[in-house]
Amino acid sequence: MTLKDFVNKMQRLVFGIWLISFLAANTIQAQETIDSEHEITGTNWKGYSRLDFMFNDREARIILPDNPHPGNPWVWRARFPDWHTEADSILASEGFHIVYINTDNKFGSPSAMEIWDKFYKFLIENYALQSKVALAGVSRGGLFIYNWAKRNPEKVSCIYAEAPVCDFNSWPAGFGEGKASPQDWKTLKKEYGFRSDEEAKAFSNNPVNNLENLARLKVPILHMISLDDKIVPPHENTFPLVDTYLKLGGPATVVPCTKGEHTLEGHHFQIETPRQVADFIKYHTLKGIQISSLNFQHIRSGLQNCQIKFEKEKFGRVAFLGGSITYNSGWRDSICHYLIKRFPDTKFEFINAGIPSMGSTPAAFRLERDVLSKGRIDLLFEEAAVNDASNGRTSEEQIRAMEGIMRHLRYSNPGINIVMMHFVDPDKMKDYRTAEVPVVIQNHNKVAEHYNIPTINLAREVTERINNQEFNWEDDFKDLHPSAFGQGVYSRSIISFLEHAFIDKVQDDSMITLFDLPKKLDDNCYDKGQLTDISKSDIINGWYIEDSWTPGDDAGVRSNYFRVPMLISNASGSLLRFRFSGKAVGIAVAAGPDSGIIEYRIDNGDWHYLNLFTPWSMHLHLPWYYTLSAELPAKEHLLELRTSQMKDVRSKGHSCRIRYFFVNKD
Repeated sequence: MTLKDFVNKMQRLVFGIWLISFLAANTIQAQETIDSEHEITGTNWKGYSRLDFMFNDREARIILPDNPHPGNPWVWRARFPDWHTEADSILASEGFHIVYINTDNKFGSPSAMEIWDKFYKFLIENYALQSKVALAGVSRGGLFIYNWAKRNPEKVSCIYAEAPVCDFNSWPAGFGEGKASPQDWKTLKKEYGFRSDEEAKAFSNNPVNNLENLARLKVPILHMISLDDKIVPPHENTFPLVDTYLKLGGPATVVPCTKGEHTLEGHHFQIETPRQVADFIKYHTLKGIQISSLNFQHIRSGLQNCQIKFEKEKFGRVAFLGGSITYNSGWRDSICHYLIKRFPDTKFEFINAGIPSMGSTPAAFRLERDVLSKGRIDLLFEEAAVNDASNGRTSEEQIRAMEGIMRHLRYSNPGINIVMMHFVDPDKMKDYRTAEVPVVIQNHNKVAEHYNIPTINLAREVTERINNQEFNWEDDFKDLHPSAFGQGVYSRSIISFLEHAFIDKVQDDSMITLFDLPKKLDDNCYDKGQLTDISKSDIINGWYIEDSWTPGDDAGVRSNYFRVPMLISNASGSLLRFRFSGKAVGIAVAAGPDSGIIEYRIDNGDWHYLNLFTPWSMHLHLPWYYTLSAELPAKEHLLELRTSQMKDVRSKGHSCRIRYFFVNKD
């Protein structure tokens, strides 16, 4: 067995175990109930794994391919799922899932379509199947596939029908040349709510009717029929539907099957070319296939708390915490517009706490100033994977900082909903293409899983979409600071997450759930981080505070790090002291072209050296957070800091400009 085969088998096994346990113990929402009283069985179907379960008190099944095709394409069988399965076998061998739900005696009625809608949503949300499905219907199955396709034309990749009923006036009514089935006709009328034959005849939404939207979207159809069919005569069913469809501009193919034995008055016949059926479905399903964003999202604890707040109190405070990808316009604006549209009666307050170059460590210490000081936060979007990696933060720092952010947020509001996002850059794409998960994403996910935080892995999604040739990096996405196109990729994925994380409507008695805090992953996580004003320091010699510092060179600056107070030393030998109480301490500086080297010690310990000059300092007074110590005992401490006589060979001086001290309070 190859490694790829092993991974695929494990993925199927994990999904099977998950689905069985999920179906046995949970419900979806409201009426979308998985019947836990029925046994969930895993069986073998022609060598493939088949899962049987109950959905809305209806038998359902999923046949799992050994090697799912990227994007998880699927075929939805309507009625008679065990009849003529040759094409199903071919498609399963080529990576397609085969799905069925028993709505057999409902004849494609509106109530049947409601069940289909819920089942579709369940499959998309919980197994990330492709958003467009190939529909396959045999005989009366034509009523199901066409009625659902007309109801959801944008969700259908193609339609395959075999001897399909396209007008119930032909069968089971028998008002034409089709052979009547009185009992089925009685059941159908009851299912549709018809009180008489005349009312049924006046019905104007049989499969042969209202095909305009399907034709407009060019949904391809293929019918295989017998010209001798006396039960469902093609001239009352397939031919009028196909004729109408072609005249509307829809693509249609009809294949008369003439070989082999025809039984049941021509209604049962041999499918001469199952490969043609499989190729039709495969071509039109995989043509332009787009990978589902749901493959890269974990809803976990969901967003019900903030939805309750938005809908009941008609107010919401939403914050965005991150680096330059959050700071810049684009996806963030789209999310704000989406929320306003999704909750039109809610007044929103949006907080943009994105600052370029800032990863999780700065976020942990500036969280109070930039976010929590604005008021109680209901929903927060957090991203740091790009900067945490590019800024060289260690795994220990990444976990301490991200865990600190999560805990600090929940100290402030135990019911807050948080969404953690991982954005893309070339290094992460390289890792994923060598089957490696980027270390920073592993670290952030470790925190997300521990605190049950939803995640959206946009780094992996973008990589797989590019691999799938949906777009490219150079011309379309262009940079880790995405183009307008790339911003659209981000926003559509995040909105798809929100669409699935929000429930249809909160109930009147719905209450906000307060999250319990688990044991810390790291006892030294930055969960009480805060910034401390530079005026709290004791200047011994050589330092001064400039109330509105502006650089005298041509290097760039960043917001909040110029024309603001700065604690400055421009020469070696300057000394200051800073007393604090807490477990960690650091300095936030503007590290520009003349940045020097500092020496520091805590509680009269050994002196340590720190080079403030960064790879970007030559051209930018870069805001940078240096953690000087992070594992101190929880008590009062003394930090001593002085400028060194040494300097980086690239630096033009010995300067140190401190914007803040930062402390993890005890």
